[in-house]
Amino acid sequence: MNVKVTAFLLILAAVLANVGFTALGSIFNYPDVLDEPAARVLADFRDNQTAVSGWFTVLALSAALFAPIAIGVGRLSSRRAMRIAVPIGIAAAVVQVVGLLRWPILVPGYASDAASGNAGVAAAARDSFGTASDILGTAIGETLGYLLTATWTVLVIVALGRRYAGRWLQVLGVAAAVLVLAGVLSPLGLPVIDTANFLGYVLWSVWLIALAVVILVHERRAGAVRTATSSAAVTT
Repeated sequence: MNVKVTAFLLILAAVLANVGFTALGSIFNYPDVLDEPAARVLADFRDNQTAVSGWFTVLALSAALFAPIAIGVGRLSSRRAMRIAVPIGIAAAVVQVVGLLRWPILVPGYASDAASGNAGVAAAARDSFGTASDILGTAIGETLGYLLTATWTVLVIVALGRRYAGRWLQVLGVAAAVLVLAGVLSPLGLPVIDTANFLGYVLWSVWLIALAVVILVHERRAGAVRTATSSAAVTT
């Protein structure tokens, strides 16, 4: 994959994630709405089903981009840490896509059944929604997603080293990874964990864009060196 394409995908993923998250916070009160009873969540979802499903699809697309991103970034270094980072990055993309796509694929059916007027059907829908949220959302999409994303970030930082990325990008990436990883403790209901995780993803988005800029700078310098070498060879 061309390094310019990798840089573009890094920026696109960061932008899509933040736009999608902001939109869902505005129309669906996400993620705070998840603390509400299942009946309330499904009712709120049904009120804005098309928009909410659409924005969750955008988030899923943002997550899916990390499969090609992991492959593209993997070509920046031949170190062992980067060889490990590539499959971990792809796995991070897969688990997050699985978690996010439950909203446009499964939840519309649960929301419809919950509003059917049949008490038994509605109760089953709420139970199914809760199970899907616990397994596909909390366990797979969030917990595994946080763990794999943080691990990929640290491995990339180690593989690229200070000479490529600079100490400032390393510090930013590690700080973001630690805060993202804190999200695995979210099911325990500990104070400030959700805030720390949110801040981690904000910093991580900045790190992704910064990494893209660094990649482009290196490519530009490499291009200048190639041009100068070619010119010297012609002159000789």
